[in-house]
This record gives sequence, C-alpha cells and structure tokens, in this order.
Amino acid sequence: MPLSVEEYRLGQLYMIAKHSHEQSGNGEGVAVVKNEPCDHPEHGKGQYTEKQIFLSSRLPTWVANFVPNIFYITEKAWNFYPHTITEYTCSFIPRFSISIDTRYEDNKGTAENSLELNEEELAAREVDFVDIAFDELAEKYYKEEEDLTKFQSKKTERGPLSPDWKDTSDPIMCSYKLVRVKFEVWGLQTRVESYVHKAIRDILLLGHRQAFAWIDEWYGMSMEDIRDYEARMQEETNKKVGNTAVLEDGNTASALGDSVSTEPLPNPSDPGADRLHPSTPMNTPISKNAPVQIDALGAGEITENK
Repeated sequence: MPLSVEEYRLGQLYMIAKHSHEQSGNGEGVAVVKNEPCDHPEHGKGQYTEKQIFLSSRLPTWVANFVPNIFYITEKAWNFYPHTITEYTCSFIPRFSISIDTRYEDNKGTAENSLELNEEELAAREVDFVDIAFDELAEKYYKEEEDLTKFQSKKTERGPLSPDWKDTSDPIMCSYKLVRVKFEVWGLQTRVESYVHKAIRDILLLGHRQAFAWIDEWYGMSMEDIRDYEARMQEETNKKVGNTAVLEDGNTASALGDSVSTEPLPNPSDPGADRLHPSTPMNTPISKNAPVQIDALGAGEITENK
C-alpha cells in the first residue's frame, strides 16, 4: 500500500465499515453482532468484532445446491494492530473453517517470514504478490473513481500509481497474511478450497484498492472519529441486512448494537472442536498438508493452495 502502517490503521477500519455497508442490502450482506474492546495474554489490548455474513444468492450454483436458504458465515476478528487474527466458520458445516493471521510492516513486501512459519510450512508455502493498481479486477467491481492508475489524492497528492509504484512510493507498507483453510467434505474439498482462495484474493484486491481510493475521506480522522463512523455504519448496515441475526444454535437475536446476547461457540480446546483461536494457533497443515500464505500488500501478497 502507498501508505504507512500507522495511516493504514485508520484507513483499514474506514474501508471495512464502508465496504460492508456498500455490499449489504435486501437481507444479505454483513450484520455486526459485536464490536468491543478485548484483552489477550500475549497480544495485549485490542478490538474484537463478530459479524454474520449472509450471502446465499451470491454463491455459485454448484455451491448453492448444497446449502440451505438461510446461509451465513460467522467472522470473528481480534485486532491487535499491527497484528490481527480472523476466523471464519460456516453456519451449517462444522468442519469448514478459515484462519487468517495478518501482520502489517513498513516495507514493500521484502520480509521473508513475517508470520514466523516453521520450516515445513515454509517449504510448502506459495507466495502471490497482489498489485492493487495493475492486477485484474472483476468487471462488476470496477469503478473509474477507484482506478488507482488514474486516481490522485487531493489531500496527500499520492497517485496515480505507475507500474513501478512499489519501488517509488513513499511511504510504502505491506500487509502479510497467512491463510489456513479446512474443509472436510468428501467430493467437494478441493473444489471448495480453490474457490475460497480465489474469493479471498478478490476480496483483498478490492478492499486494498478501496482503502487507498477513499483516502481523502478518512485521511486526518482520529481513532475516535473512526469509531464514531463505524458505529453509524454498523447501525445502517444492520438495517440493510435485516433486524435479526441468526445465531449458531438456530435462534435469532437483534443484530443492532454491541449488546447482543448469544450462546458461546464451542471452545477450540475441547475435543473434536474444529475451530481456530488466537490463543491456540493451528499448526496442523491444511488440505494436502500445505499451508496457504496470503501476504496482501497492495504491494501485498497472496498464496493459493494447489
């Protein structure tokens, strides 16, 4: 990204709130269930968010044939900036999970092992650099005002981005991501995992493009300003998705605000719990014993599992 790590801290939060609002409507999109401070024995103080992502009609036909009409993904995220941990689980497939560890650094993607993989993981890792300016974006997401080869910030005068922008931009930062996918459904495992990696790459490309394209909207805001903006967008987005969120046990609860009462999800330390947790990182290799690293910069990077 043509930003500093400190700048991106605000830009990322703004982008996620606005992007979630834009992509929600007609009962589908992102419902915010929780957004509150948290503490972690290793990472310290941070922010915890829990969201439910409703997207039944957006699934490809071959996937939609296997899922119920009320289909959502639960996202849990722990933000200990510049380190974040995100987990995704499915409302009806207990053996499906995605874990994403992220670290932000003020460099152009030159760190060889930012997320401290072991030797086995490094040997299996594939790295994919994501160029926010020149990588192909799906036509349905393209907006000329977000084309970074044309966009120039009025507040910072950064942009448009040239082909060598990763070598000439100052400041410059990279978002390194390590992604692990687990899907244990016979006959669909390889196809679904490939679909998931492609979807993650598309989301990272679009989101990072927007974080920079919207810089004049968030640049100069304080963290308090960002939290106020998040709260406003959260309420508006939840109204667009619907007034109720479906809980893991099949019940419903209001998805408006941070005070939703829900039953806790299974503890990942319990026997048979197929979930990930920041305090218990999953070191077991994923499908075909190959971890996936997504180092998403804008000078970022991603990996896709074969």
